[in-house]
Amino acid sequence: MCTAINFLDQANETVFGRTMDFYAILDPHLVSFPAGASWETMLGQTLADQYGVGGIGRHAQHRYVLFDGVNEMGLAGGALYFKGYADFPQPSKHSGQVQLSALDFLHYALGSCASLDDIRERLADLTLVGIQDGLTGTVAPMHWMFTDLSGRGLVVEQTALGLHIYENPVGVLTNSPDFPWQMTNLRNYLGVAPEQTEQVDWNGLQMEPFGQAGGTSALPGGYTPPARFVRTVFQKLHMVPPKGIEEAVVAGFHILEGVTLPNGVVKTANGTFDYTQYTAMIDLGQKVYYFKTYENPQVIQVDMKPLWKSKEKVVQDLGSIQTSIFYGHLR
Repeated sequence: MCTAINFLDQANETVFGRTMDFYAILDPHLVSFPAGASWETMLGQTLADQYGVGGIGRHAQHRYVLFDGVNEMGLAGGALYFKGYADFPQPSKHSGQVQLSALDFLHYALGSCASLDDIRERLADLTLVGIQDGLTGTVAPMHWMFTDLSGRGLVVEQTALGLHIYENPVGVLTNSPDFPWQMTNLRNYLGVAPEQTEQVDWNGLQMEPFGQAGGTSALPGGYTPPARFVRTVFQKLHMVPPKGIEEAVVAGFHILEGVTLPNGVVKTANGTFDYTQYTAMIDLGQKVYYFKTYENPQVIQVDMKPLWKSKEKVVQDLGSIQTSIFYGHLR
């Protein structure tokens, strides 16, 4: 369970954001790979990043699997769970295309693509295959959302019907069902509006609304992927457009707060709890990460550009960043 967003501020600066919701402890790390850095894929291939890449991910099998990230060209994206719909073939020695594990696709895209159009071109020569994830013991069912400096959004999904690449006109992605279904489902909420409901007359019975927000009463309030998709699209498309990048980052955090999961409210079949382990926003123009963890709501800012100047990858455990949850005290 995760939610991702992208949008422009009034100065046409792009931000990308996401919640990372999962039932297993991910131990997330911030990782920076400079341009030219080599890394090993799940299939044992050695690849070199054309562009500097920075992202949040976890250490798995002697490598870092990225959950979200940005590159030095201003391309950003995130991987989200797509259970019940994602379908990846097993690796084959007889494939005529380059094969890449779905777990490696985000890093590959950020390391080799400068724009959404580049992603489309790269995917034409790729076969995304399924590799068992050591954390869950299953083939990780992923789909992806990307954005670049243009502010456009792209969704990449592979199902039993094949690979699908969709333009994302709403700048939101959650989980299952597939993206076209989520877009169609929005039509069930045509009556939702930010305006207040007027007084009504039911055959002589006069009724007035309670307070404000009567126009939003039909919004779904649960944490299912369709409910989060509808709620986030409504909030994102009706917010006051941020004037600049700082306002955009703050607005992004506010929108994502509407779908964050407290630990304990979503219980899985194995008795664990899905909860929001971190929330991140990215300024694509300046390549600056902003994130906060479940344990500490204080927002941490990291400029990726100086890290890319290092010849080695830089790793920072998000859990080890100890800052006060209080900014200051009134006296």
